[in-house]
Amino acid sequence: MPLIMEEGIDVDDLFGDPSSLELGLPAPQPTKGLAQRLDEMRLLGCCQKLAWSRLGCIAYISQDGRRVNVRHLVCRPSDGKWVLSNDYPLNPVTDAHGGHPLAHLSWNETGSELAVVDTSGRVSIFSISISLNSIATHRQAILDPADDGSQVVGMMWLNTQRSVHAFHHATKMNSRWGYSPFRRRPIPPFHPAGKIALLYVTRSGVIRLLYQNPDHRWAEISTELKSTGHSDQLLTHAALLATQAGILVATHSACQKISLYRVHITWNPAQWDPNQPKQASATHPFPTPSFRIFHSKIENPSSIFTPNRNQNDNSKEFPPAASSLYSITRLDIVPGQSDSTGGSASGPWLLAVYSNPMHVAGHDPQQQASPSSVIVRWQMETASLNLHPKFDEVISKKNNVQAKPKMELRRLDDIYSDRYVVAIDHIEFGNVLAVTYDDSSISFFDPKTMVSFNGVDDTNTVTSMAQAGFHYPLDASGVHVSFSPNSCLAVVLDGEWQVRLRMMEHSFGAEEGLYDESKFSAAVAALALAFCRGCGSDTNTDDILMILLRQLTPDAQNAFINEVYRALPINCNFTVEQDKLMNHPYIPRCLSIQAALGFKNYYTPRSLPSSVSWAILHLRHASILFAYFFQYNKGPKETEPHDPDVLRMVLGNAKWALDFSYYLLDELFELADEFEPVFSDQEAFAQKVKSTNSLSLILLLSSMSRGFLRFICRGLRGVYAGYTTSPLSGEARVYYTELYQTLDQSPIRIDAYEKFLAGVDSAVRHAYLGAGFGDNERPAPEKELLVNSRIPAVLIPAVATLLRQKVPSLKSEINRMTIYLADYSWLGFCNDRHTEFYRRSQEVDVLKKLPLLSFNTRTSSTEPDGNGVRERAQHGQPRRRCTRCCEISGDVTMPRSFLSYRLIAKLQLLRSCLCGGMWTLESGVSSTPSQTPSHNPARGENADNGAGAVFGASS
Repeated sequence: MPLIMEEGIDVDDLFGDPSSLELGLPAPQPTKGLAQRLDEMRLLGCCQKLAWSRLGCIAYISQDGRRVNVRHLVCRPSDGKWVLSNDYPLNPVTDAHGGHPLAHLSWNETGSELAVVDTSGRVSIFSISISLNSIATHRQAILDPADDGSQVVGMMWLNTQRSVHAFHHATKMNSRWGYSPFRRRPIPPFHPAGKIALLYVTRSGVIRLLYQNPDHRWAEISTELKSTGHSDQLLTHAALLATQAGILVATHSACQKISLYRVHITWNPAQWDPNQPKQASATHPFPTPSFRIFHSKIENPSSIFTPNRNQNDNSKEFPPAASSLYSITRLDIVPGQSDSTGGSASGPWLLAVYSNPMHVAGHDPQQQASPSSVIVRWQMETASLNLHPKFDEVISKKNNVQAKPKMELRRLDDIYSDRYVVAIDHIEFGNVLAVTYDDSSISFFDPKTMVSFNGVDDTNTVTSMAQAGFHYPLDASGVHVSFSPNSCLAVVLDGEWQVRLRMMEHSFGAEEGLYDESKFSAAVAALALAFCRGCGSDTNTDDILMILLRQLTPDAQNAFINEVYRALPINCNFTVEQDKLMNHPYIPRCLSIQAALGFKNYYTPRSLPSSVSWAILHLRHASILFAYFFQYNKGPKETEPHDPDVLRMVLGNAKWALDFSYYLLDELFELADEFEPVFSDQEAFAQKVKSTNSLSLILLLSSMSRGFLRFICRGLRGVYAGYTTSPLSGEARVYYTELYQTLDQSPIRIDAYEKFLAGVDSAVRHAYLGAGFGDNERPAPEKELLVNSRIPAVLIPAVATLLRQKVPSLKSEINRMTIYLADYSWLGFCNDRHTEFYRRSQEVDVLKKLPLLSFNTRTSSTEPDGNGVRERAQHGQPRRRCTRCCEISGDVTMPRSFLSYRLIAKLQLLRSCLCGGMWTLESGVSSTPSQTPSHNPARGENADNGAGAVFGASS
């Protein structure tokens, strides 16, 4: 048999060029859909197909370009796992655009309004009303003509006029992290009436402002972007940025010129009071805007490559290439960094991405390929206009004449990439610039210097998650990407147009078998900093919660909670100033994420720290509800009559509050009997207290929960007293009568319970005074109660006073048998099979605290199928489910009356649950058949499945 070499076969034919290391291996295939994406980015500046709002709603355009679907993060009730929800089509979008291909999506600053733009330049606007997957139409696209010249090339929402809490960074000193909060001022222009407004630039060079009037009708103004000395022809890209000195607008034309404008929007009148009396529109018109446009600069980047410029050390050296091969695919204005006063400490800069066609990159195998994308940057600088000294000799008729400042663009170093740049995003509230490439890699840069964040260089200072070492591992390639509200998650549309979820990762100090405490501490501080920034700007934080649950151990989660309480900051001591509880903006945020970290599934009881925070959230909800209702009762008698929906909510929460107070007392009675043998032995008593896990004891010792309990008592007294003075009729009288009778038949009087709480409060105060704890020392044990659910040593004397004196003195003023025999399974705090069975068989409205019996319309029949039997379910009424705590609300429409709407708006329950999680609308199929709870002789519980069993002793 002849050898192969003897036949004269060239080795190069088998293995390629021997001087090459490629060995004839096939070239990597380009990302699917990349060529089409680059063409879109080259031809039209507004072509974002995927957008994640600050409220947590993910919207994306379908592959055929005719529809918009929405998704969101959701906690599965069955196992407590966080996943992406199913697709929900937004049919109003399809109807609004009448089959025109959709080109661009954009959420406003708050994340509640969505602008949808089609290829004909028509704009429709939609709003999240009551749930993430229920979006109402605000503005119809039919108001705009279909015209190719009206295609949108740049877009910006006007900001809302509100200041928010922000954080610069976290700095470690003496092994403790310190955070630097400041109040960031809003950047004008604003709509004087607080309505939404949208500014955009069209292909024909027209700038338009769409705005909503106080009567909810839409209006608009438009004008041409005029420039002198040249013709812009048609525009391809535009970037807009609001600054304190006006709106900066940068445009790129088909003749490859970049122009810079400064746009001022003036409203007349500048102020608008919605409470002013309605008068003639001629004397009190709605605010009307007008444009003032100043052309500042023209830039003609004749050469993309600048050979003499310095490149980054880690960048690849590329040979010169013809600039004509490159086309602009992205134009952005990167804002300057803000200082603590809200002003800009450094000017903004202009960023443009130029990419070459895919068939050009690597076209010559004998030469090194040209870079696929080049990031070109200009620093915007304001320079004074210097005149020739001879002008000083000219006598001016005007004194103190000052030359107007001139806008200059200073070219910065270019950044070359051998990968295609498919997206550039300002993330982490402007502290990081994220560049996404076609191979799915994501690089993070410092916006001030464009220095790459490659890990933790300084473990004593944290400015962002990217700087602290968080990164996105390589994943499936996708040419459309959008980051979560706090930027620790991302969604991409892959080559099959499927939504893929990507998650930031961190070693948390564990690298190569070694542990670095400083890196772990910096990672936790970065998460806490991101959470605090989200809280300060009312941003959804479910993405951070998903990171905490998937990547952190319980001990690390506890370290995160401790950092959050320190960063915001929250003084957990409310033994004196309890009134601050009602309006504290961050307490519900901290309680919510702490409760979510201990959530296992919808049917299993929470951990003790989670139960404590979950109970306080309910107490807070009832306290604020009663306070608003009590305030209404004190109003003038000629006000509108009570709304039945409001009274139903007050009735349900009153029954819940009473049953919960009975539950606390019942457990305290059992504890008093259990501790009686060790009352005389202080050491044994102290050891038993430390080993006791009692929700009731923690809630009564904590000044925060005890304060809410006292507010509830005050509110119930006001509700009880208002029965005889309130104007009642019809259904409202029925509800208020039942509410009055429920309070009147309570086994413990409200004043007796208030006296008991005052006694607990006195015992806690004496314990602090006895230990020498002043106002500076008390927050630490109060935080130990809230975060760790452990009773500190300083409060052990208070426990002794409570169980030995306060509880026995209460026995003569209550009906203990009624409290003992009551059924508390509907509260959801008991750790027994009966409570779990109740949650599987019955659903309770988390807002109204009323049973949702109509949702259990499930019938079962046995029919043969592949597995033997199957169950058929009838669909019940629709309902809303919280994406975070999985609780249910039966309200699926906007409140019917103004009183009800005002109350829901004050409680901030229109879009979100009492835990702060967002609502999602679902069909209302019960998870399990409705069955009657069995009788428990050990507790004497009712077997009735009606309202009597639901509300126990308070019915």
